[in-house]
Amino acid sequence: MRAPYQILAIPYKFIEDEPMFCVFKRANNNQWQFIAGGGEDLETPYEAAIREIFEESGLIVKDLITLKSKCYVPTTIFKDIKIFNWPDKTYVIPEHAFGFLCINDIILSDEHISYRWLKYEDTFSILKWDSNRTAMYELKCIINE
Repeated sequence: MRAPYQILAIPYKFIEDEPMFCVFKRANNNQWQFIAGGGEDLETPYEAAIREIFEESGLIVKDLITLKSKCYVPTTIFKDIKIFNWPDKTYVIPEHAFGFLCINDIILSDEHISYRWLKYEDTFSILKWDSNRTAMYELKCIINE
């Protein structure tokens, strides 16, 4: 069963000492965003992030940076919320954000039609969701410490 929360996972790497962020173009709506998805059954957000990263990028990661950035997303972004069996009047769900250092090649799932490694400013400008921008800002601060 789909848990009533969302995860956001931001891959990053360094090219010539500059942090680069990987954004993904969704197949269903042509929007650029980071890896995102929902928890299943009794998964913790951390466990869901590990699974979603693998499902959407083919990457196996063990160490995630848990970000403080959190937002709430409207449930209207989901096509058929009734199948989730969430409590009545669930209008928003929390989104938990994570970052991770990418050291392997990405293998796209069918959920995405492309991906790009971009500098912070370029990534910031093409992201659809403000929550993605905020979480990326926090991650950039952490990795630049």
